[in-house]
Amino acid sequence: MFEGKVLIAQGGGPTAVINESLVGAVIESRKCPAIDRVYGAYHGVRGVINEDFIDLTRETTHNLEMIGDTPAAALGSTRDKPDPAYCHEIFKVCQAHDIRTFFYIGGNDSSDTLRIVREESLAANYDLNCIHIPKTIDNDLMVNDHTPGYPSAARFVALAFAGANLDNKALPGVYIAVVMGRHAGFLTAASALGRKYEDDGPHLIYVPERVFSLDQFVRDVQNVYKKHGRCMVAVSEGIHDASGQPIITQLAKNVERDAHGNVQLSGSGALGDLLSDHIKANTTITRVRADTFGYLQRSFLGVVSDVDRREAREVGEKAAQYARYGDSTGHRTGSVTIHRTGFYSVEYHLRALDEIAGKTKVMADEFINAESNNVTDEFIYYLRPLLGTGIPEVSRLRLNKVKKILTE
Repeated sequence: MFEGKVLIAQGGGPTAVINESLVGAVIESRKCPAIDRVYGAYHGVRGVINEDFIDLTRETTHNLEMIGDTPAAALGSTRDKPDPAYCHEIFKVCQAHDIRTFFYIGGNDSSDTLRIVREESLAANYDLNCIHIPKTIDNDLMVNDHTPGYPSAARFVALAFAGANLDNKALPGVYIAVVMGRHAGFLTAASALGRKYEDDGPHLIYVPERVFSLDQFVRDVQNVYKKHGRCMVAVSEGIHDASGQPIITQLAKNVERDAHGNVQLSGSGALGDLLSDHIKANTTITRVRADTFGYLQRSFLGVVSDVDRREAREVGEKAAQYARYGDSTGHRTGSVTIHRTGFYSVEYHLRALDEIAGKTKVMADEFINAESNNVTDEFIYYLRPLLGTGIPEVSRLRLNKVKKILTE
């Protein structure tokens, strides 16, 4: 039953629209007379085990709407990856506070946390609805056509590359930009949506779904540079060799690792610098520059997709509706998923947590070209409607050249 207290938390990397999901779930939950309180956990599941709660029942609707328009995680987030013992502590806190519905906004790790907490509640014969609200700029959640947060981050990437392309055309050289994506290349692939003219960059796009060869990379860059007199490259932080080792481990003398033991990829800017140095060392090209987008693409102001904003709000609302009414089969626990219908519209379903938990979706084969250095039209058609309306247009001068006099 949808009654008692509701608890909401945000986990993982923030996005431009994660607060829309928060606000959707809060406002929809407050409509139910049987709901006593709606709590927010400050800094995700760490806030749960610390009993660091905010009473969102007392928040004004106007301020909630303002929060919905604000990027990043208003409740704060966490990178904690709970094991069963950690999840047991989460359940104990929920039980002590008479929490009967737990909404967790996050990616596949967040859904896995909910799965374990739900198992704890079943073992204790305690009625606890656990609903996962999808969020990730990586777009790597199974079952979903796409995930809230990705369209806005993709819009940023597309527009950033469109701007960098104008710069690179004005002052030609090789430009390399490293984009987030450890296992899935959806965000890097979005760079292709910034192209308008036939010779626009990025001319090369490398994603972790394919093996990356340093030798082939050099040849690709040389071929593009010979053709256009310049070359723009979009590369995922997770590119790897045939053995699965990250390319950065081949180029760097010292490799940083994060708290989970994963190789630090794009955060330091090292991969872009190392690829730039590799081009300089193995070609005669001297003007080579590299950028790392890093956190910029996650919560950038002013480039939010209106489609993304609307769907992020709706998955929050649907989560509260599923908790209150159940789905068509009566289930009140699961993950809210997005499914595309028609040219562009979506519908929502509630799917079992174990269909999403701990799993990673990658780009479909038909989205990547045969040479493994670009994307296909199928991917362009997939992403274009997600970017929303109001994409800026770029134009060029018509080169009506004047006849030379002194050099003819």
